[in-house]
Amino acid sequence: MLMLLQIVYFLLTVLWWVIIIQAIFSWLVAFNVVNTSSDLVRSVLYALDRITAPIYRPIRRIMPDLGALDLSPLVVLLILYILMNIVLPNVMYSLG
Repeated sequence: MLMLLQIVYFLLTVLWWVIIIQAIFSWLVAFNVVNTSSDLVRSVLYALDRITAPIYRPIRRIMPDLGALDLSPLVVLLILYILMNIVLPNVMYSLG
């Protein structure tokens, strides 16, 4: 059971970094640092969007529309932080 929780922790860490990379990449595109006419850039953006969109969708339904400001990645990162640093260590401690 402990090994399964460690795998969950690892997957949550990977998801954390995917969200961070996607946020930075979207800022680079928004400020025209990275050009979206490149096939590589488009494919990376598409892949990151396909990974994160199902996670953001339920949060975007709950949160009010703030126009161009999207706070759903921040909310997901907060939830991941709580899971990784509060919930999982307590579960691991109670099992171990």
